[in-house]
Amino acid sequence: MKSSLKDLSISLKKYFGFNSFKEPQEQIIQSLLNKNNVFVLMPTGGGKSLCYQLPALISEGTAIVVSPLIALMKNQVDAVRGISSNDGVAHVLNSSLNKTEVKKVKDDISMGITKLLYVAPESLTKEEYVDFFKTINISFFAIDEAHCISEWGHDFRPEYRNLRHIIEKIGNAPVIALTATATPKVQDDIQKTLGMTNAKVFKSSFNRPNLFYEIRPKVNPEKQIIKYIKENPGKSGIIYCLSRKKVEELAELLKVNGINALPYHAGLDAKSRALHQDKFLMEEVDVICATIAFGMGIDKPDVRFVFHYDIPKSLESYYQETGRAGRDGGEGHCIAFYDYKDIEKLEKFLAAKPVSEREIGMQLLQEVVGYAETSMSRRKYLLHYFGEEFDENHGLGSKMDDNSLNPKNMINVSEEMKQMLIIVEKTQEKLKLKDLVNIAMGKESVVTKSYKLSTEDYFGIGKDKTDNFWKSVIRQAIVHNLLSKDIESYGVLKLSESGKKFINQPKEILMAEDVDFEKEIGAQNQTLQQSAGENNVSDKKLYEDLKNIRKKVAKENGIPPFAVFQDPSLEDMALQYPTTLSELSNVFGVGEGKAKKFGKKFVDYIAKYVEENDIIRPEDLVIKQVANKSSYKVFIIQSTDRKLDFEDIAKAKDLSMEDLLSEMESIVYQGTKLNIDYYVNELLDEEQQEEIIDFLMDSESDKMSLLLDEFGDEYSEDELRIMRIKFISDVAN
Repeated sequence: MKSSLKDLSISLKKYFGFNSFKEPQEQIIQSLLNKNNVFVLMPTGGGKSLCYQLPALISEGTAIVVSPLIALMKNQVDAVRGISSNDGVAHVLNSSLNKTEVKKVKDDISMGITKLLYVAPESLTKEEYVDFFKTINISFFAIDEAHCISEWGHDFRPEYRNLRHIIEKIGNAPVIALTATATPKVQDDIQKTLGMTNAKVFKSSFNRPNLFYEIRPKVNPEKQIIKYIKENPGKSGIIYCLSRKKVEELAELLKVNGINALPYHAGLDAKSRALHQDKFLMEEVDVICATIAFGMGIDKPDVRFVFHYDIPKSLESYYQETGRAGRDGGEGHCIAFYDYKDIEKLEKFLAAKPVSEREIGMQLLQEVVGYAETSMSRRKYLLHYFGEEFDENHGLGSKMDDNSLNPKNMINVSEEMKQMLIIVEKTQEKLKLKDLVNIAMGKESVVTKSYKLSTEDYFGIGKDKTDNFWKSVIRQAIVHNLLSKDIESYGVLKLSESGKKFINQPKEILMAEDVDFEKEIGAQNQTLQQSAGENNVSDKKLYEDLKNIRKKVAKENGIPPFAVFQDPSLEDMALQYPTTLSELSNVFGVGEGKAKKFGKKFVDYIAKYVEENDIIRPEDLVIKQVANKSSYKVFIIQSTDRKLDFEDIAKAKDLSMEDLLSEMESIVYQGTKLNIDYYVNELLDEEQQEEIIDFLMDSESDKMSLLLDEFGDEYSEDELRIMRIKFISDVAN
């Protein structure tokens, strides 16, 4: 069916109320109506849905739209029914329907009422449906979220790879494939898999100039999120987390702090998910805390901020999720929290996957690291990833990211890069990142001793630099494809062909002078505090006074200062000015037990300090903690009293060992004892325990980095964490 441009414009106005098309919607629709296969690459908010909805409405027969999510189908069907006088114009066909509902759908299609039928890919495989589809007039097939076809995409669905075979079985009709996120490699994979290499390809620019991209160090992210939301009241936002547990915890924390928020993840029942989604769309809720299950195709134009509490697994995921902000062309702030430890967790998760999946996942992760650690325009990096060039000086949105707004000082590290690659080469590509850093710094470890490396000429070649500097050099080497992580021996770094060439022919490699994310948090907090006003700046004098009080209290109790309150707790006191034990128990890292045991001298001094200095306390900045923050607290205490094995405790609540230890740390740091001697005694002998306890008694801090530096070659991180839990429980509680 060939429509004139005038006819298409009339139909656009009639059905959707728009006076004109966005580029290149009109050409896409005309090409599809001319029975061509079409591939559409258009960013979120670009108007992909209209590219198949309008031609379906004006064509004879029914368009079959393959979609990956029930929530997405529901949203689309509701939208189409909203522009028609007959609800039968659009239907879904998926596992949520009963027999009566399926019959109604089939009857409406047979009578020519239904123009758009949304199906899950699984539904297309059912013989009864395939036989039915053979009997009807199909105008075209639309494959929405087509990146699900590719193993290199961020949301691979194996069932999508069978679509070509199923479509050919049903009958001959044009195919339109649409996606918002596809690198050139993914695009090629989609077209080959669907057998549409001859398709007419339409690409829109991936540039969303109204979105501001920002990476923040992941230090106290909850406080940063709450502060941002309170400074932007009434604005809609989405916060993405990788785990359901974190989604639930964060939503609860936001609610306790007066923020209208709800969770959304695949673990909720369908009714709850639909309810929470509708409340967000209807503006009854300001913030949704969600896993990636939320947002595909959600047509809410005024989302003003998107937070990534956890860094995503791929840049496609990141781009698509940030793309849900500012779809109306208005303000959209995209903030992601980054800590390389999160990347390492994802790498460990990938280690259990099949080799091919592992290789793909690792490469996607390295792109994420490159984006997070880059000092160039984030927009330029992102668009380059999707095969699009960007002028960072004059392009639309050229100053709309943290790096462009506040450029970092850059240094050429090609000489240091060459030194590190030579170390990898001379140690025969057998070592991991930590070992290579130790060699560059001239630090002895079990590895350096076993390989007798301390006498080599390269040992200590970079001791004038910091650990963080060398870690960043290695990560830059990975990002620039000079080093790669060995797939079989997890974490071992190998030289690539490019790396071998680099040793003989070094090229300029620029790296930000300050690449230590831990250090950057200071400047970040200062910016945040200044933006909120003078009263919110942490009180340095009070902080120093509180440190002195902590020393005295520690001496009186014969314990290290950190066992009384940790530094972040003192910093929070100097920000919130708690004057009662009840208020003190809301301070970061202080529970009711700690407040009662050590808190009186602190709150008495703060109350006097506030009065003498006429301080107006910033009560709106007090971050209230969820009561019994550890949702497993009672269970863990009872289980350890019964002397259950830690592995059994974790298994009973479907926790990883890492999660269990985090819960235990939360319990003891807030002032409650845990009886874990029975487990520790099985793990380490008396002499080993004493060695670690003596170190902690004399240490200025109980940071895990210090423990690992001292004991990392002798004990695992879990063993050291367990000993730290025992120490805090025995000595401080």
